[in-house]
Amino acid sequence: MNPNKALWEKGDFTEIAALMRGSGEAVVASLGVAPPLRALDLGCGDGTTAVPLAQRGAEVVGIDIASNLVAAGRKRAAAAGLDRLTFQEGDACNLEGVEDDSFDLTLSVFGAMFAPKPFAVAQEMVRVTKPGGRVEMGNWIPNDPTSFVSQLLRISSTFTPPPPEGFVSPMTWGIESHIVERFGQAGVPEENISLAKDTFHFVSNDKSPADLVDLFRRYYGPTMNAFDAARAGGREADLHDQLLELATAQNAATDGGISISATFLRVSVRV
Repeated sequence: MNPNKALWEKGDFTEIAALMRGSGEAVVASLGVAPPLRALDLGCGDGTTAVPLAQRGAEVVGIDIASNLVAAGRKRAAAAGLDRLTFQEGDACNLEGVEDDSFDLTLSVFGAMFAPKPFAVAQEMVRVTKPGGRVEMGNWIPNDPTSFVSQLLRISSTFTPPPPEGFVSPMTWGIESHIVERFGQAGVPEENISLAKDTFHFVSNDKSPADLVDLFRRYYGPTMNAFDAARAGGREADLHDQLLELATAQNAATDGGISISATFLRVSVRV
């Protein structure tokens, strides 16, 4: 199996995405979507941004490499009566069957950044976007102290074996020079690329920081792999304690719930 597919089918990201709905809606609201508009949500999960896009009148295709997340997205779309929202399996490195110039907007929020061939990802996103359209990405920033997820991934990486030769960290999508280079090779001039920091929030009234760590341990592929490696090395408790310390320190809620911020990089590309 494709290793990236195996990673994201290992857990069930819908359990974590449920805490991110409000921020997904806020990102879509900031895009100023107005129909008629055809949009692609790449690495869409179960529709954290695809659903609000469709609710604003866009025709939306959600593509994800994980079959379980595609199935969950289809279930959400059906429950919401969104007949202009479809979900399908696909690889961000090779959008086989997707025609050139198909979309007014190509969006990927913490999705395509995890695909293993970043130059191919940039090429594909530009290819399927209409001239005059735009590509929008949300990417985690490496080692950002104000981002819960960036710090979680940093801590997790210290418990896992070194990556294979040729591995390109997904966190490089949070570095300006890499973004400019990748879209540059896809034919986009630097002046057509703009970057800005934004914030996602993990919010729940009935979950604690310990509950959040447990969700990532049980359902988030990269953290699941880190716990597997830590367990094999007799360091599972150490990993858990570091993640719990992180979640507790970053939690702004005072009522027993969670409100944890995660800074990310907004990438806007005019095609």
